[in-house]
Amino acid sequence: MNVVGVLPVTDHAKAVAWYQKWVGRAPDVEPMEGIAEWQLAENAWIQVAVDPGSAGGTTVVVGVEDLDAQRSACAAVEVAVGEVSDHGFVKTAEAVDPAGNKILFVQESREP
Repeated sequence: MNVVGVLPVTDHAKAVAWYQKWVGRAPDVEPMEGIAEWQLAENAWIQVAVDPGSAGGTTVVVGVEDLDAQRSACAAVEVAVGEVSDHGFVKTAEAVDPAGNKILFVQESREP
């Protein structure tokens, strides 16, 4: 099984540039005009697709081992990430792409 999180955008070039900075590489696949995909894990992908009517309304949750390290890595490539919210069992921080879609970074608590 594979999972693909689809992020609708208004401007393909801006979206590809932003995700390329965050992921650290060009898209793995551009199957057709207006669509770009990156593989984030063995069976997990994100896809940006031009769809102005739906742009900005999607959230993709990305689990990370170290939220502070993720925030630092994003800052190093000028991808803004909000402050950390501690919910007890998880910590979260959010980045917003140029279309308004949200990438929610989540670190599970190591304590029982």
